Amino acid sequence: MAIPEKARVAALTGIEKIEVFELPVPQINDDEVLIKVEGCGICGTDVHEYRRDPFKYIPVQLGHEGSGEIVAIGKNVTKDYTGKPLKVGDKVVTGLKTCGTCDVCKNDPEHIELCPNGESFGLLPGEENYFHGYYGDYMVIGKGGVIFNVSDMPDLDLRLLIEPTAVGVHAVEMAKKIFNFKHNSYVGISGCGPIGLLVIVVLRTMGVRNIIGIDNNPARLDMAKKLGAAYTINFMDEDRYEQMQKITGKDGADFVFQCTGVPKAAEMVWKYIRRGGGLCEMGFFLDGGPAQYNPHFDMCNKEIMAVGSWTYKACDWVHAIEILKEGADRKIPVTELVSDKYPLDQMNEAMAKNISMTGFKIAFVNDR
Repeated sequence: MAIPEKARVAALTGIEKIEVFELPVPQINDDEVLIKVEGCGICGTDVHEYRRDPFKYIPVQLGHEGSGEIVAIGKNVTKDYTGKPLKVGDKVVTGLKTCGTCDVCKNDPEHIELCPNGESFGLLPGEENYFHGYYGDYMVIGKGGVIFNVSDMPDLDLRLLIEPTAVGVHAVEMAKKIFNFKHNSYVGISGCGPIGLLVIVVLRTMGVRNIIGIDNNPARLDMAKKLGAAYTINFMDEDRYEQMQKITGKDGADFVFQCTGVPKAAEMVWKYIRRGGGLCEMGFFLDGGPAQYNPHFDMCNKEIMAVGSWTYKACDWVHAIEILKEGADRKIPVTELVSDKYPLDQMNEAMAKNISMTGFKIAFVNDR
């Protein structure tokens, strides 16, 4: 594949303003990989940055849920995170970028998400980091980039779901520290956006049968059922807690994942859980404001155990890849989550579509 001298970069240059530039394609060094971007999902983090720049990253090239094809590879890059060989033409995904020099990177590579100097492609601020996000024609995977060879996943839509599925995998792994999931456990998913829906897929492939989707969007509740939820509850219903008790046959769910990032939902979720149950809070990747709960009635009196979940480990990507493959083999319609696709020159329209909450996973798909 011939590499052009110039290529497009879609950069966030102001609040709710993405501009497309034609810039020289960087020459890679011996420790880097150049990929031709195939597409990228829009993450809620991208939307937060687009709407109000809470991280003070502008100008920034966003995009971290992507997939691409290797078009050039440095001589020092020979294999992916799992040991698979890498070569030109391979389909790859990446997100994590480690420093490679800290104590975690040297002595605890299984927990590289804790690297104090770790970064994420697509969230690197400044013009000097253009071509280091997926919103463009080409992307450079720099030294420290954690690469996964996914050439055995021919469906692009499936590859675009690997990163958000890894978020779900990590949350379930954190939840396992305080709860023993069984096939007949009653597990609630509060918030059936893309992340919550992918948690449903993770749980379904684990064998959990009594999954309860909780949302107020009928389309999302319908999708929850298609992906494996046995029951749904509209949280706008006044009898939502009574519905949970009726479904479970006891005083609430055994475990609930709170996936919304909305303080009001974080307050409500405790009421869905039975005495002795558990909670995983995974909805807040930035400060959404305080939430209130009653320490006596909501936690102590019920002896509820709770855990938080933050991004993912590298191994969670490996599990996510296998879960998506298994889901596809079992005819779980997970690729239906990629509901809307936009070319690069319509990224502002794609963001508006995401903000409208009328689709599921909104994606940029490269038309070149």
